[in-house]
Amino acid sequence: MGAIKLWLFPMSFLLLVYGGFETQASHIVIQNLEALQPPFPNQTYRPSFHFQPPRNWMNDPNGPMVYKGLYHLFYQYNPNGAAFGNISWGHSTSKDLVNWRAHSLALSPSQPYDINGAWSGSATILRNGEPALLYTGNDSRNRQVQNLAVPKNPSDPYLKEWVKSTRNPLISPNSYNMINATSFRDPTTAWLGQDGDWRIVIGSKVERRGLAILYRSKDFVDWVKAEQPLHSAEGTGMWECPDFYPVSAGNPTGLDTSLSGSGIKHVLKVSLDKSKHDYYTIGTYDRVEDKYIPDTGSVDSGSGLRYDYGKFYASKTFYDSLKKRRILWGWINESLPQTEYVKQGWSGVQGIPRIVWLDEPGKQLLQWPIKEIKKLRSERVEIPSTMLETGSVAEVSGISAAQIMEIEKAEKMEEGWTDPQQLCSQKGASVRGGIGPFGLKVLASENMQEYTAVFFRVFKGNNNNPVVLMCSDQTRSSLNKKTDKTSYGAFVDVNPMQKELSLRILIDHSIVESFGAKGKVCITSRVYPTEAVGEKAHLYAFNYGVHSIKLSNLTAWSMKTPIIN
Repeated sequence: MGAIKLWLFPMSFLLLVYGGFETQASHIVIQNLEALQPPFPNQTYRPSFHFQPPRNWMNDPNGPMVYKGLYHLFYQYNPNGAAFGNISWGHSTSKDLVNWRAHSLALSPSQPYDINGAWSGSATILRNGEPALLYTGNDSRNRQVQNLAVPKNPSDPYLKEWVKSTRNPLISPNSYNMINATSFRDPTTAWLGQDGDWRIVIGSKVERRGLAILYRSKDFVDWVKAEQPLHSAEGTGMWECPDFYPVSAGNPTGLDTSLSGSGIKHVLKVSLDKSKHDYYTIGTYDRVEDKYIPDTGSVDSGSGLRYDYGKFYASKTFYDSLKKRRILWGWINESLPQTEYVKQGWSGVQGIPRIVWLDEPGKQLLQWPIKEIKKLRSERVEIPSTMLETGSVAEVSGISAAQIMEIEKAEKMEEGWTDPQQLCSQKGASVRGGIGPFGLKVLASENMQEYTAVFFRVFKGNNNNPVVLMCSDQTRSSLNKKTDKTSYGAFVDVNPMQKELSLRILIDHSIVESFGAKGKVCITSRVYPTEAVGEKAHLYAFNYGVHSIKLSNLTAWSMKTPIIN
């Protein structure tokens, strides 16, 4: 059999280029904020175009929505320091999801039902067009209870003030409803059933069985627990931050959360407290029985599908009615010890907002950075076409296409190679192979003592079918021995002999967000180089496989700094 050509079509590496291309601008502090001051002086690892408050702790994205033409993002926030505690709801608004204006805290611990923390929740646009927030309060007895807040002035598009309901807590755990009082949190965005009543799901567990507990209400105040959960799964543990929404196969157009009917599937996402990863299944929502049934092959366990195979947790979507799309937010936490991030004065970043939709076969979700991020592109750099010979490393600023030859020379996929993260650890960027590893070394020092490698390998699987592995290797990311250097990876469901294999990367100081195969696999890494910082950070294309790789139409963009809080 002759050589089989694998075409790896445009690899658009979107980069924050250090040195020569970007004029850094300081973060703007909105003066009317309470408890938001400028960050500490040493901000080596502080991102430029990812959302975060000027300082202190941030975790889960909460209640994203669009209201009166403005995007709103709330988030778990500690106004008093860079470690977890005193959890309140920070609040910012935007016209474009790129530049953000901060406002005073939307919610803070103030009542017996939330005195130990105003924890995560969601926003819902009610029948009258006004928003409402449902959130979990950690009460004076450290029970998790569900509460309601509404805007003080609904005519204000910025929704600067919120009023807690006098009926709070609306939902409480007790011996009658057999709910674990310390595992009962994070109400979803509500949707309307075919009877016209509201439904929400709250995450919980019974021993090791994860639960999406269903509640119904006619007025959004009095909630009744359903006899059966919307869905549950044994052995998964606590389900945090559940999210439930409709999708349509092959259609990037988003759907309103209450929409259901022919040709519509549903996604149930849960954040597993046990592993701190977000998993999702695709299935059918039975509106009569109020039950969710995952499709055959869509598994609830740790071997199931994930939004992101790196640092990405407690995610939340919302329906963008302005542009008819569903947008995903996710928390990127630190990989530093607490003493280190407290010293820098801030902790936690939100990932770039992503549009999310169901692929044509209806097997998995696709994700892609919102198109608005392109407005930050500045100077464009193009590199002439070049060949990467086997074992070579070439400094470049971007890449848009590649070609590989001879699948026969690929490494054989051995039995037991079922864990992609473990495989990426065993076969890191420095381990030579047949086809691959090939990709980029980002945030690299000139002497290669530090780098983060994002790359592909192609193995020969059953019947000689190619198996594509995508990795983000952090083992050489920093000389600082205190940082987490876990390698991340995932198998990419694509046959590169038939479909294009693409890669797009966003680099922002200490964040590397990678999107493989047009969004089939996403991997986010947090890295903290000590030498490869500022103008000393380099980018290299490499190929440690047996075969040469042709790189052509190499492009990169510097990124302007938006106004963020």
